[in-house]
Amino acid sequence: MIIVMKQGAKKENIEAVIDLVAKNNLKPVPLYGTERTVIAVIGDERVLNKDTVEAMDDVEKVMEVLKPYKLAAREYHPENTIIKVGEGANCVNIGGKEIVVMAGPCAVENKEQIISIAKEVKKAGAKILRGGAFKPRTAPYDFQGLGEQGLKYLAAAREETGLKIVTEVVDPRDVALVEKYADILQVGTRNMQNYTLLKELGKAKKPVLLKRGMWATYKEWLLAAEYIISSGNPNVILCERGIRTFETHTRNTLDLAAVPALKELTHLPIVVDPSHGTGRRSLVSAMCKAAIATGCDGLIIESHTHPEKSVSDAEQTISTEVLKQLMKDFKKVAEAVGRKI
Repeated sequence: MIIVMKQGAKKENIEAVIDLVAKNNLKPVPLYGTERTVIAVIGDERVLNKDTVEAMDDVEKVMEVLKPYKLAAREYHPENTIIKVGEGANCVNIGGKEIVVMAGPCAVENKEQIISIAKEVKKAGAKILRGGAFKPRTAPYDFQGLGEQGLKYLAAAREETGLKIVTEVVDPRDVALVEKYADILQVGTRNMQNYTLLKELGKAKKPVLLKRGMWATYKEWLLAAEYIISSGNPNVILCERGIRTFETHTRNTLDLAAVPALKELTHLPIVVDPSHGTGRRSLVSAMCKAAIATGCDGLIIESHTHPEKSVSDAEQTISTEVLKQLMKDFKKVAEAVGRKI
């Protein structure tokens, strides 16, 4: 259930509605907008009488939400959510008119490597540096990342370039550690339904980039987002990174229909990862352009000064020089659909 208060509703009337919801052993989640307040009701809302609520002072209307995810639903928050990454004049907004590019290597290898790449992706026009310090890999013998040392190298790259940082957290016990260094905490595809991790991220103050599970439906994906939001962190960015299908030519099947579909279902911003979505560097450019055309709010691209030397995902990583050239094309597509990069 979503309770929409009238424009200019009095504080005491808003609190009366919140109290009524709480007294019925339900969880009220108020959203205080610039013009009106909306209150989401979490729990078995059948115990609340809709007519009784609508009769209360300053209540405009009551909407019943059939979707199992409520806080992530478009009904709860009709306007697009804009996630602010960082503070003050240097913050980066995700979800507005600008399409934000996140670029960098799959893994942080050493300090010189990540700073060098950071400088180049910034020249290309990226606003956020991506790089893995903790790397969950399919094979236990593959490079697993540098851990906290990798986070320190990322922080050094931010200090050097001013770029924001997005990096993955894989263990609930590491959330506070990663949050200490990162600007965005990433949940990888294998952890989309790690509910212990999601609830811990709900306590974080930094935005969360939630990648779609490789077999996840839109509903399951949004329910994962709901775990984070209902635990206290509303700053969730969705990331379409391809799903596992019968096709073997590409690493995954990039589901670009997810972008307009999710725009109908949720107010959360959506970015696209064409690197993991295809697994082929030759396809990255085309998929980036297509993602922009479908209405994505950002791109996350694997890029390296020397892709052939990358310790991870070399076959899907484009060079920073190629990225600089591609950004010119991306800007043209963005302008054609009324956006900018």
